[in-house]
Amino acid sequence: MEQMSADNIHGVILAVSSSIFIGSSFIVKKKGLKKAGLSGVRAGEGGYGYLYQPWWWAGMITMIFGEIANFAAYAFAPAILVTPLGALSIIFSAVLAHFILHEKLHMFGILGCILCVVGSTTIVLHAPHEKNIESVKEIWHLATEPGFLVYSAVVLFVVLVLIFYYEPRYGQTHLIVYVGICSLMGSLTVMSVKAVAIAIKLTFSGMNQFMYFHAWIFIIVVTICCILQINYLNKALDTFNTAVISPVYYVMFTTFTIIASMIMFKDWASQSGLQIATELCGFVTILSGTFLLHKTKDMGNSGSGRGVFHTPRETPVFTNSGSSRSSSSDR
Repeated sequence: MEQMSADNIHGVILAVSSSIFIGSSFIVKKKGLKKAGLSGVRAGEGGYGYLYQPWWWAGMITMIFGEIANFAAYAFAPAILVTPLGALSIIFSAVLAHFILHEKLHMFGILGCILCVVGSTTIVLHAPHEKNIESVKEIWHLATEPGFLVYSAVVLFVVLVLIFYYEPRYGQTHLIVYVGICSLMGSLTVMSVKAVAIAIKLTFSGMNQFMYFHAWIFIIVVTICCILQINYLNKALDTFNTAVISPVYYVMFTTFTIIASMIMFKDWASQSGLQIATELCGFVTILSGTFLLHKTKDMGNSGSGRGVFHTPRETPVFTNSGSSRSSSSDR
């Protein structure tokens, strides 16, 4: 194993701080969404009453701090190193959900958290060093190569299909619809965020990058993608169990981000087969941990009917088909 560079260490510290903030924000925002649902139309059904809730804004501010730290991390370290550390946000979210939202975390859930940490650590210790990029125009060249243009076109096509066809039909019953939109757009967001972060870093070092139009295009892409992600993440949080959204979102987001980073920045080009295999093992370990978290939450809430909202709304499953069965039996 090669010694970690100073930039990678800075990236790890910022990424861990980001995970703490973001993991906490899920819980705080969920409290705001629940309070908003008591007095108006829920976010999952198209309501925007959460905008008047201090809890939701507190969660949003916490998430912003986390995203700023995450933003800075991408300026120092490759996406393959920074993104897997999002597993820590799963742990903070699941633990806080257990104590604050009373979404039970059982022994297998704790084991799942441990597996997420082990997998993330494995990836961190074998991650590639950041490439030496000297201009935002260099990133623009990478983003406009045929491989990444094809990836971007496929992502946009799938997202449009999810939004206009699948969301009206399955958004309230299938977690993958909302999370899929967020994850796919998130991979494009990370690539653009990395470009903007590097541009800011180079500007502070004395090489102004904002004199080039490329930097402003990346900023526009980041803005559009973030607004879209926030909207659909709110719908997911209001409709499904927090401790399931976090790991599923993490797995999908990390997978698509690593694929996008491989295509655009070619992060694994300088690594040996052993290093790549070790990183893949680490990622599989994280997937195992998130699977355990998912099954644990399913077991923990299957018999619970208490709370302000109906149980099907909170059932932590990929497909919330129990909702339709309940409504039909009530009639």
